[in-house]
Amino acid sequence: MTSHPVDPFTVEVIKRALVSAAEQMFVALGRTAKSSVIYEVLDYGCAVVDREGRMVAQANGIPPFIGVLTDAVRDVLAKFRGRIRPGDVFMTNDPYMGGATHQNDVVLVAPVFFEGELVLFAASKAHWNDVGGKDPGSWSPSATDIYQEGIQFPVVRLVDAGEEVEDIVQIVARNVRAPGLTLGDMRAQAASLQVAARRIGELCGKFGVPTVLEAIDLSLEQGRRHALAELRSLPHGTYEAEEFIDDDGLGGDPVPVRVRVTLSDDEFVVDFTGTGRTCAGPINCPLSVLISTVKFAYQSVLSPHATPNEGFFAPLRIVVPEDTVFNPKRPAPVSTYWEADAYAGDVIWKALAAVLPDRIPAGHFLSVCGTTVSGISDATGEWFFSVEPNAGGWGAAVKKDGESALVCTADGETYILSAEVAETRYPFLVEQFALDAADAGHGARRGGLGIVKDYRIRNSRASVTASFGRHLYPPWGLAGGGDGSPNRVEVHYPDGRVDGRGRFSGEIVPTGTLVRFITGSGGGYGDPMARPAEDVLRDVENGYVSPKAAESVYGVVLRGNPLSVDALATERRRAKRRPDPS
Repeated sequence: MTSHPVDPFTVEVIKRALVSAAEQMFVALGRTAKSSVIYEVLDYGCAVVDREGRMVAQANGIPPFIGVLTDAVRDVLAKFRGRIRPGDVFMTNDPYMGGATHQNDVVLVAPVFFEGELVLFAASKAHWNDVGGKDPGSWSPSATDIYQEGIQFPVVRLVDAGEEVEDIVQIVARNVRAPGLTLGDMRAQAASLQVAARRIGELCGKFGVPTVLEAIDLSLEQGRRHALAELRSLPHGTYEAEEFIDDDGLGGDPVPVRVRVTLSDDEFVVDFTGTGRTCAGPINCPLSVLISTVKFAYQSVLSPHATPNEGFFAPLRIVVPEDTVFNPKRPAPVSTYWEADAYAGDVIWKALAAVLPDRIPAGHFLSVCGTTVSGISDATGEWFFSVEPNAGGWGAAVKKDGESALVCTADGETYILSAEVAETRYPFLVEQFALDAADAGHGARRGGLGIVKDYRIRNSRASVTASFGRHLYPPWGLAGGGDGSPNRVEVHYPDGRVDGRGRFSGEIVPTGTLVRFITGSGGGYGDPMARPAEDVLRDVENGYVSPKAAESVYGVVLRGNPLSVDALATERRRAKRRPDPS
């Protein structure tokens, strides 16, 4: 510790400098990776973690990625404490260890030393296109155990005092379908850690290690106090909600997701007792991911713009029974974990929506709607992998319509794959990319729209993998608003056959096939009859609401060309819906 307390201004400078180090690490990885899922979609996360495994600073990214990095550092410390040296880089992707999601998402951790003293850790998690397994792209909606989902790395030393461990590199190269891409991404990820390490070294050189460490402790305490102050402003009590995942991942029964949220002066307790057991299919969500997702739901309710660190999350307590879909048993498959993971945050919002209407919208399309279109290119003879999430509709809120075409909560800051990059890099055409005007999500505030996107395969054959949850259970409406619409995938074969469902696993399709991805609209908020007639007219003109729904759901009769509102018919129709004052 320093001989004098660190003043608040220095604490703030050091706190922001560490956030900047994480953000520069994020930018460096995005600029140097070889795969579009990283440099275009931004399917990764970066953070700075202290030597006790506490999260100090993060760059915005995928919430389930950032939140597990502390657990990955703790795994490194548990296995290698006393044997960690400058220049080391450690690697893990084992979903049943602390810091993993599924095998595609690989964590790299580098210790940061200054003048021989271990000060902090730089850590990142990034989606690798392929890590082996039974299907191209590795994550598979039809997997029945973890061994079908690709190679597992327990915490291993990838770089030893600045030198790559050649045996580990060879294991990676021999177990993936596109070693050039994968090794390129791996080395970009390892190099980006050094960007953060240099910035942290500069910070230590300027202020000294004792000052930096004390400032970190003080910033964590600031986070804790801020969280407690916000918690005391919330309506205390216990609130419950229930949702259902479509099935167990393999077409079995729906899986219940139950939560009990208790708010008090000093705790935010989330209890998932009663949630379904470990599933046969790969929708199981590893415990560390569940914890990370609860953290983002907690922050979104408590203080969305707070600087997140370990102190800010101190009041959060999570109860998750073992052998459940949120805390599965090895070797249960986990490669489409997001289908359960996303429900964890959504059901918390649903439980609190009635008492926090100014903070929580109606249900959104929820699923990552992850897709992989892959194969061996006719032109190059090499593997190609188009890996991406899809955007969809968000729920309406008390003061606004829902947002259209945004990625889901579990995907945070990711982007969709642009049509230009897709057509340049991969052998298919993007024939349609538009809002999907489903007649759903009606309300005084209307739910946002999902999208419809068509890929026309131009290769001789391709493999299509997709996992679109909320295929059977649409987003929930709020305060009298209507439910949204479900997600789905359609494969239109050249012979005229059409196969539509929520999941495809390594489906081999011939050239000329059209693959259509359709995401749902968000839930509506409030009685549709309370929506201003002029807004309904505008919705019809924009193609968001059909003329039939305008009259039957909103009570708005349209006439003329161009369209206008028949005010008398509108008023009469509204009167029929009004409750009898007596």
